[in-house]
Amino acid sequence: MLNLSNLSPQKGSTKQRKRLGRGPGTGHGKTAGRGHKGFKSRSGSGIKPGFEGGQMPLQRRLPKRGFNNIFKKEYVLVSLDQLESFEGAEVITTAALIEAGMVKKGAMVKVLANGTVTKAVKVHVEKISGKAKELIEAAGGEVILVEAVSE
Repeated sequence: MLNLSNLSPQKGSTKQRKRLGRGPGTGHGKTAGRGHKGFKSRSGSGIKPGFEGGQMPLQRRLPKRGFNNIFKKEYVLVSLDQLESFEGAEVITTAALIEAGMVKKGAMVKVLANGTVTKAVKVHVEKISGKAKELIEAAGGEVILVEAVSE
């Protein structure tokens, strides 16, 4: 009977590791397959990613363009169809959207007018499109823009 105590790998699927520096009889003694002298024979050596033998590496040869704005605010988009799944009486905040699993923690939310809203919902988010605001207010809802909370 096969159980955990007598499991073994398929025949030929494993082979012994190369034991380096174990005497001349092994064929991997003394220099242990690294040859004599040079960068690749030293400990801690090895060609680093991007190294091109002293030639100027590609990532330094190519021109750099553009600008990365570190203060850019990225918003997660939520549609009116998604807001429709909430109950009419409750206030829909960013925290409520995180709890519902629609938005990840720490994200800022922008509501877009994809779909329709039939319930009177109160929405407290960082940003909303003009059309979405119109549709929510037409359904008897309320929109309040809140400042982004930095964590």
